Amino acid sequence: MFKNLRNSVLFKIGVLVLLTLLLCIPLAEIGSLINERGGSRREAAEELGQTYAGPQTLVAPLLIVPYTERWSEEQRNSAGNVTGTVGKTKALTHMVFPETLRIEGTMAPQQRYRGIFNVLFYTFNAGMEGRFAAFDPASIPRSETGSTIEAGTPYLALGVSDLRGLDGSPALTLAGERLRFMQRVPGLGKKDAWLAGGIHAPLAGGALKAWSAREALPFTLKLGLVGQETLSIAPIADDTTAHITSPWAAPSFGGRFLASERSVTPQGFDAQWRVSSLVSAAREQVRSGVGGPQGNALETFDVTLAEPLNVYAMSTRAVKYGALFVGLVLMAGFMFELFRKLRLHPVQYGLVGLSIALFFLLLLALSEKLLFWQAYSVAATASVSLLAVYFSSVLGGWRRGASFAAFVALLYGALYGLLASESNALLLGALLVFGMLAILMLATRKVDWYALSNATTGQLDTSTP
Repeated sequence: MFKNLRNSVLFKIGVLVLLTLLLCIPLAEIGSLINERGGSRREAAEELGQTYAGPQTLVAPLLIVPYTERWSEEQRNSAGNVTGTVGKTKALTHMVFPETLRIEGTMAPQQRYRGIFNVLFYTFNAGMEGRFAAFDPASIPRSETGSTIEAGTPYLALGVSDLRGLDGSPALTLAGERLRFMQRVPGLGKKDAWLAGGIHAPLAGGALKAWSAREALPFTLKLGLVGQETLSIAPIADDTTAHITSPWAAPSFGGRFLASERSVTPQGFDAQWRVSSLVSAAREQVRSGVGGPQGNALETFDVTLAEPLNVYAMSTRAVKYGALFVGLVLMAGFMFELFRKLRLHPVQYGLVGLSIALFFLLLLALSEKLLFWQAYSVAATASVSLLAVYFSSVLGGWRRGASFAAFVALLYGALYGLLASESNALLLGALLVFGMLAILMLATRKVDWYALSNATTGQLDTSTP
C-alpha cells in the first residue's frame, strides 16, 4: 500500500508542495541578507554625511535688521500712585525678504565610497540675482506701545543646513558693493538656531549708503554647495524662480512645490520652478524658526539625484518572486516526469529548487560589484547552464535538458521584465502567473489523473538515465 501511495501522482504533488514551502526558508534568509546589506549601505551614507556633507536645505538670501526698541514704564507705589518712570530696552531683529529672486544652477553628480558602498553626492553651482525693495525703518513692528525704534547696521544672511558643504566662499555683490561673508548669523534667538548657524555679510560702503537712502538693493550671489543626493530650496522672495540642470538622468522632484516645467532625457534633466509668496508659507516659517537642517516642516522645492537602479531594492523585489519561480521550475520538472514517463526523486527536485534560490544570492553578490543588468545576466546564465547540464543527465538527453533550460531562461527573462518595469510590475506578474497556469491547464486537459494516481512502478520508465 505504501508503495502504491509513494508512486501516486497525488503523493508526488504533495511532496512538491512541501518542497516549495521548505525552499521558502533559504529564500527568506536571502531576503534578510539583502535587507542587512541595504542597511549597511544606509549606514555608510550616514557616515559620509557626518564626515563630509549631508542633504542640503538652502534659505537665501535675506536681510536681517538688528534694532533696539526703547520705551518707558511707570513705577507705582503700594497705593497705586505713580512715583516715576523707568526706561526699558529690548534688542530684536527684523527680517526683510527679497522682492525677486532668480536662481540659475547646475547639479554635477559625484560618487563617493565607503567600503564597497557608493553614495551619491552633488556639487550645486548656482548664480542668484534679485533685489530688495526700498525699506522704511518705520515699518518695523513695535512690541510695546509708544516705543521708539533705533535700527542698527543690517546684514545679509544665508541659511545653509550643512556649512561643510560650502565650496569656497560665496561671492556677493549688493547695490554694486562687493561684500564679504562671515561665520554665523548674529542676533538671532534660540528659535532661529538653525539659521544662526549660517553665514552673514554686514552691509558696508555703497550698499550701506543705498540702504540708508531707502533705495532698492539689487544683488547677485554666486554659490558652490556640496550635498548628499537631495537639494531643498525655500522660496522666500515675493517671486522666486529657479532653473536647475544636471547631467543626471534619474532625478526625483519633491517638496511642497513641484517643478512647473521639466524635461528628463538620457543626457540629464532640465527643470524650472516659479513660486509666489502668495502660495508659500516659507517666509512665516523662517520668521517663526520652523524647519531647520533636520526638519521637514519648512516648505521647499526639492530635487534628488536618485539612483536609477538601487541594487538592494531590485534584489528585494526579485526575491519576492522566489517562491513563485521555484514552484514554476518544479512544475516544469513534474511535467517532464509526467509526459516523458520518467521518474525524478524528491532529492533531485530539492537540488533544482536550491539552485533557483542560489540564483538570488548570486545576484546580490554580483550586483555589489557590477551594474545590475550585468549581474543579472551573469547570475541567470550560470543558473541556466547548471540546470541544462544537470537535466541533460537526469532527463536522459541533451535536447530535454536544453528545452528545460530554455524554459528557465524564459522565466528569468520575464523576471527581469518585471524588475525593469516597476510601474507595470503587478500587471506583468499577474499575466505571467495566468500564462503559466493556462499552459499547465492546456497541457494536462486530456490527462486522466485517476489513472495516473493508480500507476505503479512498473508502468514508468525506471531505467537509470
